[in-house]
Amino acid sequence: MAQSVITAGIDVSKPYLDVALYPKRETIRVGRDASGLAELAAWLTQHDVHRVGLEATGGYERMVMDRLSAAGFEVIRLNPLFVRRFAEAKGRMAKNDQADARTIAQFTAVMLDNPKPGRRTDLDALAEHLALRRQLSDWATDCGNQLEHLTDRALRKQLEALRANFERRKLAIEVKLARMIAERDDWATLEQRLRSVPGVGPVLAQTLIALLPELGQLTRRAIAGLVGVAPYDNDSASHSGERHIKGGRSAVRDVLYMAALVAKQHNPMIAAFAKRLAGKPPKVILVACMRKLLTILNAMVRDGVGWKATKPA
Repeated sequence: MAQSVITAGIDVSKPYLDVALYPKRETIRVGRDASGLAELAAWLTQHDVHRVGLEATGGYERMVMDRLSAAGFEVIRLNPLFVRRFAEAKGRMAKNDQADARTIAQFTAVMLDNPKPGRRTDLDALAEHLALRRQLSDWATDCGNQLEHLTDRALRKQLEALRANFERRKLAIEVKLARMIAERDDWATLEQRLRSVPGVGPVLAQTLIALLPELGQLTRRAIAGLVGVAPYDNDSASHSGERHIKGGRSAVRDVLYMAALVAKQHNPMIAAFAKRLAGKPPKVILVACMRKLLTILNAMVRDGVGWKATKPA
């Protein structure tokens, strides 16, 4: 008689980890610290668990993934939306830590067939600097927006100083990012290749390196879906609805949006592509340009080549 493969699901919170097994019914709660993770690894080994699933939780899952991966477990980070839809399809309306852990364990067992690549810990520092740069940029923009409505001279002076401080700190982060990229030959080569495309600047190149390591490894449709620039059908019988993009990595998509705006003006291939779409809504054209630019970059990284400008048909 074939032996069932045991999977584990972890519901991650700041203080605790609630863990459940599938198809077994055992559960455990441990602290999200070194001693708790050591106890969890021993418990998983005792129950012959090989694959562990957990949801993305804004960073709280990173330490768990790293410790369990180092202990020899296959650890997979899951999209919380997919897991929730799976629970609803199973008729599980209740939502609590133990119920979520059981759902994650079953989702990991029945919805994932192929092994997934491990987490790229070497990208953490780069991603954290990019996140701080985005935050500083947003804060500086907020200050600028607020200045448009302030009349009090003292308040305006304070806000202008604050905005200038954010801009200085953002510049320092950009210098550090450039240094981090230059210190690694593989990153420096990849950045140079990406930036050879008109419209691609340092921010997009660094974002793709840090937040989209799958670039060049997936098909054009898969990479577009991963970023969230792939339009999905909304048809039923004779009804043909509008296609819309859904999900994806918003931090990558936001930077790609700005790059596509520049590429429409300065990249002959993207400009010709946008011209062919004339008559469609502007937002549809821009999203199509984002997808086209991403497809070009994906092919370049896949083939290991630089930008080759061609005359538009």
